[in-house]
Amino acid sequence: MSFDVDCVVAGAGVVGLAVARALALSGREVLVIEAAEGIGTETSSRNSEVIHAGIYYPAGSMMARTCVAGRRLLYAYCAERGIPHKNCGKLIVATAEDENAKLAAIKARAEANGVEGMKLLSAGEAQRLEPNLRCTAALLSPTTGVIDSHAYMLALQGDAEHAGATFAFHSPIAAGRVRRGRIELDVGGAEPMTLSCRLFVNSAGLHAPMLARRIDGMPAEQIPQAYFAKGNYFTLTGRSPFTRLIYPVPVPGGLGVHITIDMGGQARFGPDVQWIDRIDYTVDPRRADAFYEAVRRYWPDLKDGQIQPGYAGIRPKIVPQGAPAQDFVVQGPAVHGVPGLINLFGIESPGLTASLALARHVTELAARP
Repeated sequence: MSFDVDCVVAGAGVVGLAVARALALSGREVLVIEAAEGIGTETSSRNSEVIHAGIYYPAGSMMARTCVAGRRLLYAYCAERGIPHKNCGKLIVATAEDENAKLAAIKARAEANGVEGMKLLSAGEAQRLEPNLRCTAALLSPTTGVIDSHAYMLALQGDAEHAGATFAFHSPIAAGRVRRGRIELDVGGAEPMTLSCRLFVNSAGLHAPMLARRIDGMPAEQIPQAYFAKGNYFTLTGRSPFTRLIYPVPVPGGLGVHITIDMGGQARFGPDVQWIDRIDYTVDPRRADAFYEAVRRYWPDLKDGQIQPGYAGIRPKIVPQGAPAQDFVVQGPAVHGVPGLINLFGIESPGLTASLALARHVTELAARP
C-alpha cells in the first residue's frame, strides 16, 4: 500500500511529540511513526524528569538557547494544562574547598545564558535551607523544577491529535529514499506500507543516526556516529532528606550523581555515566558502591542498604567518551541539501525541558522555502 502525506515525524518521544503538536497547530497534516508500542518508551521515560534552568551549557549554544526558552514555555504550558510539576529549586554543591571556585564559574555561565535568580551561598546558608546537607559552599537555582513527564507527553499527544495529527505505533521505518522533491518511506509492522511526504522529521532519539543512514540520498558525511552513555538510577528507601534537588559540581559526560524527587515524593539518585556499546537498560546492583561514595560527599548520613537499583536511561550521544561536550544538532536542507528532511541528532538532556522550544525551531525551519 502507498500513501501520500504532508508531514511525517519519526519518533514519539517527548521531542517528536512536541514537534508533531507544533506542526499540526501550524495547520499541517501530520503523521507520527513510532516503532514501539506507545509514546515515550525510551529516553523520554528514563530520565530525572527535571525542568532544567539552563545553567551548564556554552553561551549561544542551541542547548542553552532552547533550554532557557523551553523552560519558560514548559512552566507556562504545565500551568495552563494542569500538568503535575513543581518549581522546587536546586542546590549545586561543592564538597571540598577546591570546588568552591567552580560554583562561581557555573553561576557566570548560567547568567550568560539568561538564567534568572542564581545565588551563591555559604555552607551555613545552604544548610539552613537543607539541614541534612554537607557542603563547603553552594549555588542556588530557584527556577529548576520537576515534572510528571508522562502526563506532559500525554498532553502533547492530545494536543497534536486534536489539531488533526495521527499516530502509527509498531511501525518501524525500514528504508527511505529521496524522489522528485519528496521522501518515500518503507514502513514495516503488521501492515507494511510506503509513505510519500513533503516533510520528514527524524526525531528518533537513540536511533536517529541509524535512521538517517537508511534514507537513500542523505549524505553519509553529514550523519554523526551514535554513542551510548548509560545513566543508572538508584532509589532511596524511606523519606527524602531534602526538599530541593541536590547536584554536585558536574563531572565529565554528565552532571554527577544527584538526588531528585519525583512528583510522588520518591527520592532517586543518579544518573552516573557508563559508556556502553549497545542498548541495555539493566541496572547492575554492584554499581551501588560508587553511588554510596558519591552521595555521602554531600549527605554523609546515608546508611548502608538505603538505596536499591531503580532504572536506567541512555543518553543519545554523538561524540565519544572524552570528547568535548556536544550541542544539539537540528539539521535541515541548508546543511545536508535534501529538501524536506530535518534530522535531530544528539538530543539528550535537557531535551525534555527544551522540547517546546525545539519544536518551535523545527516548525520555523520547515516553513522556510
